[in-house]
Amino acid sequence: MNNNKPYIIQFDSIGDTTLGYISVAEQNKNIPFDIKRAYWTYYTPQSVNRGGHANIDKELVLIAVAGIIKVDIELQNGYTEQFVLDRPDCGLFMPKLCWHTMNYSHNAVQLVLASNHYSATDYIRDYSQFHSYGQ
Repeated sequence: MNNNKPYIIQFDSIGDTTLGYISVAEQNKNIPFDIKRAYWTYYTPQSVNRGGHANIDKELVLIAVAGIIKVDIELQNGYTEQFVLDRPDCGLFMPKLCWHTMNYSHNAVQLVLASNHYSATDYIRDYSQFHSYGQ
């Protein structure tokens, strides 16, 4: 696992079409950090973009447990990519200092696993400050 660049985590999908499925996220196994916080977003209108920030000292895994979530990311070195989360057995690892914005389908539910507790001082919300941070 490369913890300096975003990547998709494929969770095992255990079960079948007759009984349903279960996928499991475990810290330091398929989640590359100790999970300190979990939260979820839901009922987000499709016209709203969320995110628009980077975390200084927090790694995240985003999971679309329902619906579709488009995640645009940018690293300080200029690397950009769009990820489409549309399966509950996949997650997106995001490293520290990863600028991201998200757009949701009307029925999307997003689960976020975070390496640290919430701290307002951990957020860079100004795009120009994101590019100059640590320079």
